[in-house]
Amino acid sequence: METNNFNIADLDVQIAFRDTAVNGKQLLHSLEPFRTGRPSEELFFRLTVDDTLRPIPKERRKRIRTFDTGNGDTIVDRVDDGGYQYIIKDINGAGCCLLQCNKDFTDCRCALNGSTNMRIFGLNNALMLIFAFAGAHRNVLLIHASLVRHNGYGYAFIAKSGTGKSTQVSMWLRYVPGCDLMNDDNPIVRIIEGKAWIYGSPWSGKTPCYRNVKARLGALTRIDRAAANSVEKPDPISAFASLLPSCSSMKWDPAIYNAICDTITKVVETGRIFTLHCLPDREAAEVCCKAVTEGENS
Repeated sequence: METNNFNIADLDVQIAFRDTAVNGKQLLHSLEPFRTGRPSEELFFRLTVDDTLRPIPKERRKRIRTFDTGNGDTIVDRVDDGGYQYIIKDINGAGCCLLQCNKDFTDCRCALNGSTNMRIFGLNNALMLIFAFAGAHRNVLLIHASLVRHNGYGYAFIAKSGTGKSTQVSMWLRYVPGCDLMNDDNPIVRIIEGKAWIYGSPWSGKTPCYRNVKARLGALTRIDRAAANSVEKPDPISAFASLLPSCSSMKWDPAIYNAICDTITKVVETGRIFTLHCLPDREAAEVCCKAVTEGENS
């Protein structure tokens, strides 16, 4: 058994490979910046990769639905002990990963399939899924966003895919002094002792930005394409509604869904949710920066 320990968003994760003939640390390139040599006494979750794993008998599970993630389908079954089984497929419909989790996602097992690239894809998608739902009761959110750091604060941009998250961050990096990219697709937000923090993660979409970094949350800003550049601060209900679709959640599991909603509410209560009505230009970055960085030193 090959055991690998990682610290992601100040949470300890363990990944163990039962057989390293085709699996092993060569599948964990994006997690290397998060590797730690010390085993944890309190694991956030443990994932055992074991290609001998077989599907749970059909009479013990109930189909929830099949989700199109944009990169392939994920089939979700609820197991009679409260846990879950997932089948993760790639964009071509090939099965990459069979994943089985206990009800709180702290102890999980998976079997990988296919080429090295398919195994990497399946394993990373399994890890994102586990991380999001293991964090439900720990005030942890995995969000679909692009994240830049400025003067020690993290500024995340949320929007539908293809509507300008990465463009806005690139404008900040080009035109706002003192910025660096923390993550371009899946940063992590945590509420710790009433304060909101945001972290880089091992999952960064098409941009290979796998940084083990953290910052106080400066703002979460939803991008809205418009004919002119302006920033508004939505009311709490609108702020909640703008953030919820960007957070990984499971509406069919009331305990997990309600816990995620509670964490989103705590983020909204920080008062750092904004909407940027914008063009994809330099002025948008400058207008946004001026509005959302107010109070950085408070």
